[in-house]
Amino acid sequence: MRLSRYFLPVLKETPSEAQIVSHRYMLRAGMIKQQAAGIYSWLPLGYRVLKRIETIVHEEQARAGHIPLLMPTLQPADLWRESGRYDDYGEEMLRITDRHKREMLYGPTNEEMITDIFRSNVESYKQLPLTLYHIQWKFRDEVRPRFGVMRGREFLMKDGYTFDVDRDSALHAYNRHMVSYLRTYERMGLTAIPMRAASGPIGGDNTHEFLVLASTGESEVFFDTAVTDLKLGQRDVNYDDREQVAKVCEEFTTLYARTDETHDEALFNAIPEERRKVARGIEVGQIFYFGTKYSEAMGATVVTADGSRVPVEMGSHGIGVSRLLGAIIEASHDDKGIIWPEGVTPFPVGIVNLKQGDGATDAACDALYAALMAQGLEPLYDDSDDRAGAKFAKMDLIGLPWRITVGPRGLAAGKVELTSRRTGISEEMSPEAAVARVAEIYAGV
Repeated sequence: MRLSRYFLPVLKETPSEAQIVSHRYMLRAGMIKQQAAGIYSWLPLGYRVLKRIETIVHEEQARAGHIPLLMPTLQPADLWRESGRYDDYGEEMLRITDRHKREMLYGPTNEEMITDIFRSNVESYKQLPLTLYHIQWKFRDEVRPRFGVMRGREFLMKDGYTFDVDRDSALHAYNRHMVSYLRTYERMGLTAIPMRAASGPIGGDNTHEFLVLASTGESEVFFDTAVTDLKLGQRDVNYDDREQVAKVCEEFTTLYARTDETHDEALFNAIPEERRKVARGIEVGQIFYFGTKYSEAMGATVVTADGSRVPVEMGSHGIGVSRLLGAIIEASHDDKGIIWPEGVTPFPVGIVNLKQGDGATDAACDALYAALMAQGLEPLYDDSDDRAGAKFAKMDLIGLPWRITVGPRGLAAGKVELTSRRTGISEEMSPEAAVARVAEIYAGV
C-alpha cells in the first residue's frame, strides 16, 4: 500500500480523553475514532489489525475442530426469561422494544440463543460432541466506559459453546479450549496466563481467565513467576487425545495464578518468596464449564445409548477480539509508539524513501515494493514528500515490526537499511537480501 493512496489520519498531539497508552496510540496512529462513549469506528489501520487477530482466532478454532456460525446481535427477551437471566443481568444489558412492542436486547453474550439452536436441531448423543462458535459484535452498557477499546460498550468477541453428553467429555472440551487459547495468544506475541477466576453472571463452578500482565490492567493478580516461562511453542497437540490435552492444561495451571476474586493467601505464601508476584492484568479471554445450568432451564436434552433423555453438559468460551488490540499495545510499546508483533501487524514492513522524487531512490523503492508483494508481503510505502524525521516518527508511531530505508547514499553502495522496530538495530544490506530477510522472518509466523 502506498501511503499517498491510503487513509491514515495520524495525530501529532494526544487527545485529552486518552488516559492509557493503548488508547493514546490507537487515536494518534489513526486506528479508531470515537463516535459515542465507548463506541468506535475502526479506521483502516485498526481494521487491518482487527482482521488479523480475527483470522488467528478462526485458524486456531478450526485446528481444534470447532465449527463457526453467526448469530445476530439482537435477541428476543423471551429466551433470556427462560434461563432466568433477563432480570438478573442488570443495567449492562441494553433492552429494546421494537415497533410491535416485542421486547428485545442487544446481546452481551449468546448462551441462551445457542442453546435454542441446539435444542431445535440435536436429538441424539450420536451427534455429540459439538462445539459451535462465532465472532460477533456485543454490547454491554458500561456505566463508565473508558480506556478506549479496553473497556468499551460495543466490542468484538469470539464466543464458543460446547455440548457434551457427560461431565468427562465436557471437561475435555474445557481443556481443549484452554490449549487452543494458549496457542492463539502465543501467535499474537502475548504471554496470556490462565488464572483461576470467578464465573460472574455466566455461571458455573469451573472457570479460568487469560490475563496479560500490564500496569494498566483492571485486575489485581497473584502468581508464581515461573508461570511466565511456560510456552506451548510448536508442539503438536492432538485435540482428540484427552490425556495429552489434560497434561498440557495441568502444566499451565498447576503453578499458582489467580485473580483477586479467588486469591488464597495461604497457598500464595507457600510459594518461595522470590517467585511470589503481585501485579495487574488485562483479561483477554475466559473459559467456563457450567454443566446443565442452561440446558435444564431451557430443555436442551439428548437421548443416550440406553434410551434415556438427559440435559447436555455445556460450557462457553470467549476471546475479546477487539480488546486484544489494546492489550497487545499495552504489552508492546515504547515512548515512540506501538511495537506490533509480527503475527498481528497491519503491514509486515514499511518502506521509507529518503528522497522522494529522485529517480534512483524512487526506482529502488518501487522495485522493493514489487519484490515484497511477490512474496505475499504487502508493505506500507511512505512515498510522501515529508522530511525524513517525520517519516521515521510516523513509522515508529504505527509500529510496523520492520522498516526498509532507501536513500541516495546507501544506494550508491548498493545498500538499503533494514531496521527492527523492537530492538532499534539497523543493518545495511542489498535490496535483494532485505527482501529475503523479511520473507524468512514471516515464513514462520
